Amino acid sequence: MFKVLLVEDEEMIRKGLRYTFDWLAAGCIVIGEAENGEAGLEQIRALKPDIVIVDVNMPLMNGISMIEQSVQEAVCSYIILSGYDEFGLARQAIRLGVTEYLVKPLEQEQLLGALERAKQQVELKKKYDALIQAASESEEEIYASLMKLPAGSSPYVSKMIEYVQEHYADKISINDLVDRLGISAAYLNRKFKSETTYTFNDFLNRYRIQRAMDKLKSGEGKIYTIASDVGFRDYKYFIAIFKKYANCTPGQYQEQFGVRETELE
Repeated sequence: MFKVLLVEDEEMIRKGLRYTFDWLAAGCIVIGEAENGEAGLEQIRALKPDIVIVDVNMPLMNGISMIEQSVQEAVCSYIILSGYDEFGLARQAIRLGVTEYLVKPLEQEQLLGALERAKQQVELKKKYDALIQAASESEEEIYASLMKLPAGSSPYVSKMIEYVQEHYADKISINDLVDRLGISAAYLNRKFKSETTYTFNDFLNRYRIQRAMDKLKSGEGKIYTIASDVGFRDYKYFIAIFKKYANCTPGQYQEQFGVRETELE
């Protein structure tokens, strides 16, 4: 069952969604509700839902802001609801990797279709998160993992990930793949984002930081050499990106494993 969180300030709509839609038939279960963005953010942190259905206009914090602040809190897909059709909001939603932008009042079939796409997206995101965590595995194991991508995964995305695994220590960008794959950078970016919910650069940074963590745990050299070994030529930028994903400095991370680094960060 996929866990669903409802974030909607209008109680009638929120309760209507919860009690009139056949969630079990859709392979889902509603695990919580919130009446504004701030409460929704707290629920995401506490409940770790798979799918969040959120109204765009709410008191205290709107849906877009809530999504922006919650993307690092849980591996989930988002379905946005709105009482009106506005292109600007839809564009923001797409930029944030939102699965669907639905205009109220909702049709049952509309929501069912959106849920199916959200379920597929969250499965893909969990797969790619697991892949990042498996960065210390052998190349054969990683390749085997790639071959198990869910049905519908693009071969382009698989090749992009393979490229990251092989060249993460070098200076690389998505433009390196344009000639290799014969596809424009804009298309590759869209494809990668739609399938993984990450931008190419975000995935690259996450992968590099995971490899850095492996080296930091084992005490393989100074922090600045590890930064260079995993593809970061700018040491200060490495520290900033490491803090972003690990919520601590490299030195603090090492201390958790009994490794001490005397170098200042």
